[in-house]
Parts: sequence; structure tokens; C-alpha cells
Amino acid sequence: MSDLRVGLVGIGMMGRNHARVLRSIEGLDLVAVADPAGDKHGMAGTATVVDTVAEMIAIGIDMAVVATPTVYHLATGLELAAAGVHTLIEKPLATDGPESKQLVEAFEAAGLVNAVGHIERCNPALVALRARLDNGDLGSIYQVATRRQGPFPNRIADVGVVKDLATHDIDLTAWVLQDKYKTVSAHTAHKSGRPHEDLISVTAKTAGGTVVSHLVNWLSPLKERLTIVTGEKGTFVADTLNADLTFHENGLVATEWDQISTFRGVTEGNSTRFAIPKPEPLKVQHEAFRDAVRGTRQDVVTMREGMRTVMVADACILSAREERTVSIEQDI
Repeated sequence: MSDLRVGLVGIGMMGRNHARVLRSIEGLDLVAVADPAGDKHGMAGTATVVDTVAEMIAIGIDMAVVATPTVYHLATGLELAAAGVHTLIEKPLATDGPESKQLVEAFEAAGLVNAVGHIERCNPALVALRARLDNGDLGSIYQVATRRQGPFPNRIADVGVVKDLATHDIDLTAWVLQDKYKTVSAHTAHKSGRPHEDLISVTAKTAGGTVVSHLVNWLSPLKERLTIVTGEKGTFVADTLNADLTFHENGLVATEWDQISTFRGVTEGNSTRFAIPKPEPLKVQHEAFRDAVRGTRQDVVTMREGMRTVMVADACILSAREERTVSIEQDI
């Protein structure tokens, strides 16, 4: 089977990581990079560096990865869809729901493999968590709480913390639960002088009844990436910064007093940190996209899924602005 010819749009901070990984994967040949700023760090390897997407397409590519600022995702994606190129776009899919819908419709109408770079789905801790939840290890799920905080990344200028960071938590929560958001209520803050929000607190509920909360900010010197899932049998803690998964199980304490036995609360039991394989998430993501283009498997995050995430993020921003709970469409 011949190698798939790959084009990369944008070779900035995230694009450089994509270039490094794409060049390392069997069955892929990075042949072109489009970036008007050029390849300042020499990460393109043997790929031809051009200024425009049109020039990249003219070189001849089977698939593309888009790693530009979010404001360029729509125009870039539509150009690639019109050219018949299978495409993965970095998250968030677009700046808002309507733009995301345009991309979904363009790629689906063209019958192309389309994906969004929600890389947390490839994080070993969350992959292991999802498998254990699917296996029933937690029993009924009551709550998901995430914390994603740290210093401001200088590479981000066109979106706020909701679209840049909270979209990770929105997508991973829906994926881990295999459920959709039903309502969101959020509060934001602007503390650092930038035009976009740099802090958000979200309380939400899924269609299946799980209570969800997200704390996300660009204001903390502490870098934290946690997903905490509490349920009938205990609590899973996925540390996606270190790719660790720990289970804190409920203790089993016999209560002989029949009148209060039904009111007994949860007690501490054993805690287990699992030994899990830890492949690089970006490599896992690109291998899945490669295989989807080849038609051998279909487990990428589709643009339609990415659109749902953007629409939930839009609802969070609307909720904060209007100080009300916002309902999410369920038929998207």
C-alpha cells in the first residue's frame, strides 16, 4: 500500500508538533506545508513549503491537517473540502456553531473523511477510564468534574479560554459518558486585560442525568488537568497531564444497627493507580486518521462531534453573558 500524501496548514507552535509526528508515522508522507510565515524552525523536513493552501493542494495531497489559528479554520476547511481532500482540523472546529455547521455540511456532502483534533480522547488515562466505565467498574455514574487551569499560552490570541481549553473538557466528558449535554449554566471573568474571557466556571447536566462541572482558567501558576468521575462504586481520577488513572473505591463497613444502615454514607476504601500503556496521544490521533482515510477503521472525532462541542461552548458563553441557564439542542 502506497504512502498517503499529507499536507499541513500552519507550522507554528502546534503545527510543529504535527509535523514532527506526521513525519514519524508509517504510511504517511508529509509532502507539503502551507504557511506564509515559512518554516522558521526547520520542522518541515523534505516537505515543500508554500505560502497558500491552493499551492499546497496543487502539489497533490490525499489528506491534510489544519493547525492555524481558529479564525482561519472555516476558509481553510472549505477550500480543502472543495478540493476533495480528507481533512483533520485542530480544535475547536471553528469560531462558533454556524461556522462549524458550514464545515460539517461541506465535508459530509463531499463524502470526505473529516476529523477534529480533540486529542484528549487519545490520552492514555482517559482511554483507560472510558474502557473501565464501559466495563461497569464504577456502576451508575453520578458526576463528572474537571479542572483545567494554568498560565496563559502566548500562542492564543483569537479565542478565549472557553473555546481554547474548555472545549477539551466538553468533548472528553461527552465522550467518556457517551452522552450529550442538556443544560449549561456558566460564569466567566476577564482579569488579564485581554478581549476574551480567561476564566470560566460551568455547571451542567447531561441528557442522561449526570451532573457536570468544569473549572477552567488561564490565571493559575499551577498547571492542572484533572477529570474526576464519581459513581456508585467510588471515584476515578484521570490526571491527563501525567496520563495517570487512579481509582478510589468505596469502603465496605458493616453497620449492624438496622435503623441507620440505609443512611450510611460512603467511607474510604482502597486506592489503586493503574499501570497503563502510554503512547503519545498525537501519534495515536494521526494513526487513527490515517486508518480512517484508508478505510480500515472509523474511530476519529468527526466534525459533527466537533460542532456539538462548539455549540455547547457557545451556550456556556451565552449563559455567562445573559446570566441564565441555557438548554442545548439534542438533535445536532
